[in-house]
Amino acid sequence: MPYKEKTIEKKYYTIGEVAEKFGVATSLIRFWESEFDIIKPRKGRKGNRQFTAEDIENVKLIYHLVKVKGYTLQGAKDVLKEKKGDAINQMEMIDALKNVKALLQEIKNKLP
Repeated sequence: MPYKEKTIEKKYYTIGEVAEKFGVATSLIRFWESEFDIIKPRKGRKGNRQFTAEDIENVKLIYHLVKVKGYTLQGAKDVLKEKKGDAINQMEMIDALKNVKALLQEIKNKLP
C-alpha cells in the first residue's frame, strides 16, 4: 500500500491570520465580532482569539454581504436573520464559479 501524505489542517487560527485571509485590518474582525453574534472565537488564557473553521466561514459570509454585496451592517444582520441559507448558497455558488473560471483560464493558458 503506497504512502499517502495527509494534509494537516489547523484547528484554530489567530485574528491576524483571519484578517490576512480577507485582506482587512484585525480591528475590523474585532468590530464584526462585536456586531455579529455568529462570530464566536474561543479566547485563550491570555485573551487571544482562536478562530475555528466555522468562525472563518461566518466571517467570510459577513465579508461577502458587507464588502462584496454592499449591505449595511443592519442589512447584513437582517439577511443573516431572515435568509442566512440563501446568502450561504449564493456565496458558495460564486466561489464555485470563480474556481471554474480559474480552471478554464489555466486550461486556456496551456493551449498553443
